[in-house]
Amino acid sequence: MTIEKIISDAVSKAVKELYGAAVAPETIVPQATKKEFEGHLTIVVFPFLKISRKAPEATAQEIGAWLERNCPAVGRYNVVKGFLNISISPAFWLDVLRQIDSDPDYGIKRPDADSDLVMVEYSSPNTNKPLHLGHVRNNLLGYSLACILAANGHKVVKTNIVNDRGIHICKSMLAWQKWGNGATPESTGKKGDHLIGDFYVEFSKRLARDTKEIMERDNVDKEEAERRSPLMAEAREMLRRWEAGDPEVRALWKRMNQWVYDGFDVTYRRLGVDFDKIYYESDTYLEGKDLVLGGIEKGIMYRKDDGSVWADLTADGLDHKLLLRADGTSVYMTQDIGTAKLRYQDFPIAKMIYVVGNEQNYHFQVLSLLLDKLGFKWGKDLTHFSYGMVELHNGKMKSREGTVVDADDLIDAMIASAKETAADRFSDMTTEEADEIARVVGLGALKYFLLKVDPRKNMLFNPEESIDFNGNTGPFLQYTYARIRSVLRRAGEAGLSRDVELALPNEKETALIQKLADFRGVVAEAGRRYSPALVANYCYELAKKYNQFYHDYSILREEDAGVRALRLMLSDATARVLRTGTGLLGMEMPERM
Repeated sequence: MTIEKIISDAVSKAVKELYGAAVAPETIVPQATKKEFEGHLTIVVFPFLKISRKAPEATAQEIGAWLERNCPAVGRYNVVKGFLNISISPAFWLDVLRQIDSDPDYGIKRPDADSDLVMVEYSSPNTNKPLHLGHVRNNLLGYSLACILAANGHKVVKTNIVNDRGIHICKSMLAWQKWGNGATPESTGKKGDHLIGDFYVEFSKRLARDTKEIMERDNVDKEEAERRSPLMAEAREMLRRWEAGDPEVRALWKRMNQWVYDGFDVTYRRLGVDFDKIYYESDTYLEGKDLVLGGIEKGIMYRKDDGSVWADLTADGLDHKLLLRADGTSVYMTQDIGTAKLRYQDFPIAKMIYVVGNEQNYHFQVLSLLLDKLGFKWGKDLTHFSYGMVELHNGKMKSREGTVVDADDLIDAMIASAKETAADRFSDMTTEEADEIARVVGLGALKYFLLKVDPRKNMLFNPEESIDFNGNTGPFLQYTYARIRSVLRRAGEAGLSRDVELALPNEKETALIQKLADFRGVVAEAGRRYSPALVANYCYELAKKYNQFYHDYSILREEDAGVRALRLMLSDATARVLRTGTGLLGMEMPERM
């Protein structure tokens, strides 16, 4: 039971005994006491004034005195107008620390047989280009969210839907046929996803030239000029042949996609993310197509004169949504309908969460509506984890122009930057040790920087700021953890025992214990709000508080064995909570730096 719950229950009993009125404990919410006042928790007594029929100060005094007499957790209290500030007894905080120390899973609720199953979809790459910075934020958010939900006692299935078909894929395939000269990852020395991305960019450049010529020649707008482009006509024809099952097109498609999958796998491993189940649009779009065609018979969808199929959503405050093109080919919405159906067939899903940028808010509004109209009652319960875009100093990334910040290049740069920034820290390490620490620190900096921001907000990525060993950064947390581990190693080498009677904590030690005690609630709140940022910033506040404690007090040189043992236990508990918290962000913590 948390200290907040203990105080809420006690105040409820106090009001009942003092004033003869029942107040539900859950309606009493203790707040952290403001820094300028003495105390750990504060109760606002104004809601009780109609019951007590007394002034705020008198009511607070009576409740405070009752708590001091009857609640062992309460050491003392003070009253500031209608605010009852409660100081928790040092003995209680010591018991809290002992509980944290004895619980290897502190802050984590493990799933059991009765836990519900949550499916989290993230990544969702296209097989026409490598992963980029936007994908990195998506993957890190999705993976961290899955970890946080699992830490809240849910069974979690991590899924990925690979967009492996469509006109964009055909553009890369056509470019390779026309200008590839048989290039392969082996012959070029390039990762497969990078090689295919090069051909996508080449197609886009040539299409842009053709479009400009047609616009000038025929005096038409860009959209019409692109429609008239012979190059686009070839790409559309390749898509038609793919959907018709043309053996030659399908063989090329399989070969080139495998190059991309092999490249993706390398990047996923480097990022430290994984999936329990991968779905492919090529397997799911036909399911969606059948459902859409069935929707025509049910009057949910309608067919236009050109053969295209649409859904009229105007009665729901939206517009008309295209589901099948005039040539019978599918759009993303059709695929998502089919994928949703297959997922609910494959797993007993209680909650489906899509981790997709806020540019797709409308898409998921429509998907939820269409699934509901098609008879899937879970349609309305789908959750779109909508997050903001990552922006650079020169604006939003655009992969068509080849100006994308490549994920692999970004990872390499972060590791190199970590090695350069911390070169003096690696002086006593072997090359292999230094390389491994640089990898851990570089990726930790990247992950923390992208996850510490409220996921709903757009953000500006700054690699230089992220690698700083001071401030709200991943390396600061990692350095704090490594510092603690060094203290504990030296304590072990010196034979300093914790098996003694522990001293009662002083105010600063109590503040650190209170911060540790907050961890369980932070994890729960992060799960409710789908926000890894809450965990990230909690870890920063904990590390900051520990470093202040470390600066103010001696640990290994403390002569009082009880005080020294208390501080060693505090240090160990802080390290474990930091490791658990950052682990929920997908970060690794180095034992030394």
